[in-house]
Amino acid sequence: MRFAVVDIETTGGFPQQHGITEIAIVLHNGTEIEGRFESLVNPFQPIPPFIVGMTGITNAMVMTAPSFAEIAPQVFQLLSNRVFVAHNVNFDFSFVKYHLQLCGFDLQTLKLCTIRLSRKAFPGFPKYGLEHLCRQLNIPIRNRHRAGGDALATAEVLSLVLKNNGGLLIKEMLQKEHKEYLLPPNLPKYGVNKLPTSSGVYYFHNKKGKVIYVGKAKNLKKRVVSHFSGLDISRKRQDFMREIYSISHVDCPSEFIASIFESIEIKRLWPAYNKSQKKYEQNWGIYKFEDTRGYLRLAIDKKHKQAQPIAAFSMLVDAHRELWRLVKSFELHPSLCFLDKSIPLELPALEQYNTQVNQALAFVAAEKESFIIREKNTAILVEKGKFIGMGEVDAQFSEEPLHPDHFESLKLAVTPYPENEVIKAMIRKYTERYPAKIVRIGYFRSP
Repeated sequence: MRFAVVDIETTGGFPQQHGITEIAIVLHNGTEIEGRFESLVNPFQPIPPFIVGMTGITNAMVMTAPSFAEIAPQVFQLLSNRVFVAHNVNFDFSFVKYHLQLCGFDLQTLKLCTIRLSRKAFPGFPKYGLEHLCRQLNIPIRNRHRAGGDALATAEVLSLVLKNNGGLLIKEMLQKEHKEYLLPPNLPKYGVNKLPTSSGVYYFHNKKGKVIYVGKAKNLKKRVVSHFSGLDISRKRQDFMREIYSISHVDCPSEFIASIFESIEIKRLWPAYNKSQKKYEQNWGIYKFEDTRGYLRLAIDKKHKQAQPIAAFSMLVDAHRELWRLVKSFELHPSLCFLDKSIPLELPALEQYNTQVNQALAFVAAEKESFIIREKNTAILVEKGKFIGMGEVDAQFSEEPLHPDHFESLKLAVTPYPENEVIKAMIRKYTERYPAKIVRIGYFRSP
């Protein structure tokens, strides 16, 4: 088995935004070091002062250095048909692969992380950063934070593992079906292995235990592993790789319930790396008012606390669509609903028009029914069009129509949760797609 031990210095942490300032490759044949390559690289962008202070590589030093494009053919040749080895391999590999792609080279090779390898080969050390690890193993590091010195030290770590019968361990970590090498370096293997294959909501925690990402899944283990599979060089994945220290989860009876609970948890926890559902909702409503002539008017406006809309929407286009539906269904005047800005030549009869508006309002109110959605042993409660909460219920609450008294009992039994526009949209789409799972409230005469 042949290895290419790589270390790079860069202008920052993300391949798409930052450049390589230095690269070193140490070739290892599985027994000993057989060759070395090292070069400064002109990144064609300024090197931040704090990186200059850490590495000692200045803008003046790289100004006359070759571009990565100039050395790309040689780098690709050295790395091809070898296992790509690095300390925290995802960082180095993502940069090298990305910049090789820009030059027309597609690097396809196995990769090996010496942080994870060392944790297995030398268990019990307090830390596994390169400097701490080399101190524990009595490996000298010359030119720390320079590509050549760090690559050579990493190669010595690899040699020590191989000399201590680590060949089988390395083969195990390189097996195609073995996903451990894809995981973030700070995430223990058991953090993923303990996950079930059922549906639920999962949480990524940072070093301090704070939730930094919430997701939902039909298959928890498969979905979590997918975050770390392949080569995604985006900022989100790079941040994951550095900050994920542990995973927790909550089981849910179905993917739909997991979707609702995910939305609730994102709004509650506001995790740093969740991008969707974190926009402050700019809600819109259809409001009723009476003008100075006595006409009942319907108008779209931003939601506000001073008045209750007859209907609310997360998107302005949805509000317009609903108002046009009412205008066409009940023959309302577009100008009196602010949908037609032209001045009407003749207004409808006041009393008759107000009756039509009230009929439209009654129709909207009737659509806001109360019902439950049954998902296995869990009920999702909706009262007058508003999401109330959800929880486990007995089978007696699955028969339609549901007695109003039973609905009131369910309200006390389930866990209440705040409604948001995402949940409203999910429930609306679900009821349209699965009407058979809706248990509506019936009307019963008193004995």
